[in-house]
Amino acid sequence: MARKRFALSLFWRTFILLALLLTAGIVAWVQTFKALEFEPRAVQASQQVASLVNLSRAALRYADAINRVTLIKTLFDQESIVLKPREPTDRFAPYEVDRFTRAIGQELRSRLGPTTVVASSVNGKPGLWVGFQIERDNYWLQADNNRVGPLTGRTWFIWVGIALAATLMGSVVIARLINQPLRELSFAASRIREGEYDSVLDESMITREIREVNQGFNRMARELAKVEEDRAVMLAGISHDLRTPLARLRLEAEMSVVDEEAKRNIAADIDQLDAIIDKFMDYARPGAVELMPVHVSSVVDKSISQFRDTKRIRITAKLPIDTKVMADETELGRVLTNLFENARRYGRNTYTGVTNVDVSYMRSGAWVILSVRDHGPGVAPEKLSQLTTPFFRGDAARTAATGAGLGLAIVDKALQRMGGGFELANAPGGGLIAHIKLKRAP
Repeated sequence: MARKRFALSLFWRTFILLALLLTAGIVAWVQTFKALEFEPRAVQASQQVASLVNLSRAALRYADAINRVTLIKTLFDQESIVLKPREPTDRFAPYEVDRFTRAIGQELRSRLGPTTVVASSVNGKPGLWVGFQIERDNYWLQADNNRVGPLTGRTWFIWVGIALAATLMGSVVIARLINQPLRELSFAASRIREGEYDSVLDESMITREIREVNQGFNRMARELAKVEEDRAVMLAGISHDLRTPLARLRLEAEMSVVDEEAKRNIAADIDQLDAIIDKFMDYARPGAVELMPVHVSSVVDKSISQFRDTKRIRITAKLPIDTKVMADETELGRVLTNLFENARRYGRNTYTGVTNVDVSYMRSGAWVILSVRDHGPGVAPEKLSQLTTPFFRGDAARTAATGAGLGLAIVDKALQRMGGGFELANAPGGGLIAHIKLKRAP
């Protein structure tokens, strides 16, 4: 059995492709923004810190000892800036450890002088520490790290998350707008497949290609409706025109032919031609049917009553009287009659020459499955799938072809009209078995 491939609907395919495209665009935008934002942020941060150092240096230089203490306290209270003397014994860690901090360090030295020291901690206390000189005195200035830090991961996460959410919502809207005309086209095509030709698509769409497709589809639906109407008229005319001379032939044979055997043979040939016409009319019957609850046992009994010649066929049915299915009673009767007739012709027992047919049923969830089995020679496995092809006959049927080759094709088509299923198989003990699947009535 061939492995079933994973399949996506057109909506999800469009959505995934758009989402991937827009997500890749967001990632590229983030990387570009980070690259463009890197140098200006480093320069801006360095300028702010350098300005603080220069202001602090100027204020300390021109303040006496008493005012200097007040100044240092004011800077700490209002600007969170710590100023303290730099001792030779101070232990500090270098600040320049990555590309961003190295850029800040270089920018500070270019603005404050080559002797400027930049540290990430002094005596175990973290922060942005800048060492500078006032005349011969050395000082530390501690600034808040938030003044110079790059955008945090949380900030990036929030903004990228918002962008991704907007991307997904936009992808859903765009995919729905793209696929809506295709969904309408698919629905209309499915209605035409079921024989309903009144579907009309919008021919005033803004998109030129979709408008042209809708116009072509509507034109095709009108042509198919006309063909279907012409076919119905033609078949009705053919049926009338053929049956009229057949009736005359039957009458002339009864009146003119003296030989009784010849008369019976002519009558049999006329009956066969009449049956073939009925088969053609059944196969070409329009697709619309009205489904209603139908008692299966009643329809089976009526169909069995048409085959009373026990020397040729014997039908046994084991069905409960309360089982109902959703079907058209006339169509279901035609299905069973065709199956019984097919069994009568090609399912005869090799030894007795009599066709034995068993009718049984089973329930499977919301379905009822009727099984019609004969005990004849069966069919070659490679030909089972071809039996419902119009005008196809198996080997046994070809040697005694008395029909139009449409019986099983009519069965398959009728069950499709009623929303059911049809399957043929060789029975384990010999013979052909037909499974009819119909919706169980509530």
